[in-house]
Amino acid sequence: MSSMTTRLPGPAAAPPATPGDPAPGDPAPGDPAPGGPAPGPRERLRRLAVRLGPVLAVYGVLKLAGFTVFLVLLHSAGDFREKHFRFGGGAHPWDVLGSWDGWWYQQIAQHGYDPALTPVPDATGLITLEGNSAAFFPLYPALMRLVSEITGLGPYGAGMAVSVVCSFVAALGIHAVTARLGGRRAGLVAVGLWAVWPGSGTEWAVYSESLYTALAAWACWAVMTRRWAAAGVLTFAAGLTRPTAFALVAALAVAGLIAVVRRREDWRPPLAAVAIAPLGVAGYLAWVGYRMGDWGGYTKLQEGAWGHTFDYGRHSLDVLTSVPVGHFDYLFAMPMEDLIGVGVVLLVPVLTVLLVRLRPPAVLVVYTVLSYLTVMGTQQYFGNVSRYLLPLFPLFVPLALAMRRLSGPVLAAVLGTAALASGSYAGYVLFELGVP
Repeated sequence: MSSMTTRLPGPAAAPPATPGDPAPGDPAPGDPAPGGPAPGPRERLRRLAVRLGPVLAVYGVLKLAGFTVFLVLLHSAGDFREKHFRFGGGAHPWDVLGSWDGWWYQQIAQHGYDPALTPVPDATGLITLEGNSAAFFPLYPALMRLVSEITGLGPYGAGMAVSVVCSFVAALGIHAVTARLGGRRAGLVAVGLWAVWPGSGTEWAVYSESLYTALAAWACWAVMTRRWAAAGVLTFAAGLTRPTAFALVAALAVAGLIAVVRRREDWRPPLAAVAIAPLGVAGYLAWVGYRMGDWGGYTKLQEGAWGHTFDYGRHSLDVLTSVPVGHFDYLFAMPMEDLIGVGVVLLVPVLTVLLVRLRPPAVLVVYTVLSYLTVMGTQQYFGNVSRYLLPLFPLFVPLALAMRRLSGPVLAAVLGTAALASGSYAGYVLFELGVP
């Protein structure tokens, strides 16, 4: 575990070299030699392929393996044939990938929004309002609509296309962040972990996780490289994708404040980024409130139609004290999915401590901690935490720095086995034995 306490570049020392990583200051594979002639278009394309090809191949192969197992499990079990097409059912195994939240996104892509707080007649229980599309943020369905218009694909095909492409963009962003801290080999390991992590079944589904993670990863990279304008725009876009983007907004604000206090640069670019960043999430919530005639309309909809409310962790504590003793009498109980969720929830603090000990840039720590606290402090389907925590890619960094020292065959065996197993724990359990 000595590698876990190694200091990193920046305020700390660089980690020791690992076979396959360029030495500090050396150009990465495919980079032009200093002072050499400018490469032509074909050479630039070749160098780009050299740099990006391994990242895309590692993620694609591992993800495809898990995705194939998922579809095989769906077909062999056949339970989806007995379910409603909105709730994990369909005529074909792949139809499951467009159910649950995917059904709502398809409706928005086709018909847009009509925000409203519509009471359920004579409701006396937890659910008092009818579900409404305003609960789902707009950037992902807007991209679905755009892709559908350009390609002629229907809403399902467009949604899958957006998710798959964004999952590869997220992989590149995760690699960029991790490689900056621990070298290219560590970056490739982190990409592999992104492919097999619990909850990763939504990466190739009509869900917004891949888009949000791509935006978050590249926003953090932009902060780390002091590209403040890009960081502000990417965080703004993330705020149009998921409400939890406020954690990314706060992380950007802390990083900007640190940069200004330490006087590394002009204070105006960080300030502009911080000013732009919250406008996405705040603007959408304000628009929903205006259309509903109730400025707290979004929160009321989440609570009344889905039972999601911020309860300061009471529901999470109930689950964490019930599952270990085999009790499943709490709200929204889904035994198999919840058991995986408990494992993920307990793993996150351990990985967060290891991450902090590496002394990474503050943006990664703040984003991770606030995102985790938000998920744990909210009453919701607990089994969903594995996908709600999926965008916490900085957690991959300490694992990647430790695993990069493994030999190629051992790494392939570990990640390959996890990829095959992910078809069950990250896909089938999420969509068929739980509620994603």
